Amino acid sequence: MKRYLNIYRQCIYSALLEASAYRMDFLTNSIITLVSNILFPLVTLLIYRAGASFPDWDFYEVLLIQSVFTMSSGLAHLIFGGVLWRTMSHIREGSFEVVLLKPLNPLFFMIATTFSPESAGLFMGGLLLFIVSVAHVGAITFLSWLQFLLLFLAGTAVMAGLSLMMAAMSFKWVGNSRIPEIADSVLLFGKYPLSIFPKAVQAIAAILIPVGMVGFFPASALLGRIHPIDFAAVIPCLLFLAAGVRLYRHMIRLYEGVGG
Repeated sequence: MKRYLNIYRQCIYSALLEASAYRMDFLTNSIITLVSNILFPLVTLLIYRAGASFPDWDFYEVLLIQSVFTMSSGLAHLIFGGVLWRTMSHIREGSFEVVLLKPLNPLFFMIATTFSPESAGLFMGGLLLFIVSVAHVGAITFLSWLQFLLLFLAGTAVMAGLSLMMAAMSFKWVGNSRIPEIADSVLLFGKYPLSIFPKAVQAIAAILIPVGMVGFFPASALLGRIHPIDFAAVIPCLLFLAAGVRLYRHMIRLYEGVGG
């Protein structure tokens, strides 16, 4: 374990050195990533400024959901975001054998070497929105903060599992650049209160594809709107991450060379 931690620390250090060496590229990518992900809060602002609203949710409560979603996305992209594109690149070029020859677990190697510092800007942008929204939603108890942390980590597990599943698909479906767009469409449900959707959609977003845990449930915990039964949704999140890891490792065994 100590060996793996040292390797991961060195990979992070190398990624930071690379970002400092190409500062303009780093800043440009960070700004583009941040701007592309904060458009939804702006849309929410326009909705409420126009006099419309989501039933039983004021502007800052919805902003809280979207800020939590942005932070979770930023954290997941920071750690797992590069796995998909690096895997696709290796498959297309037939160079994944180089990864397999490394004296490390291939999945760990891919995660460690694709640490993405520019995603830190996305996390920080979400954190800023989070601070603003928390300041307008009233007092929050210590227990609510603990519940929020648990559910936030569960939501990040969902994002990680989804990233690994998409990366695993590239072993057999090399031209899958549309898969992230499909995944983003599914994740949209996590940016809004689940209570505004039909019961069937709520069940899917809480259990089958638990995107509700990415934004809605952690924010609900801070607002004191969480119910004891809602914590059961943590289990599907962990299973989702485990499924992503298992699928990626299984697809490695099926790897046959260039083009998957």
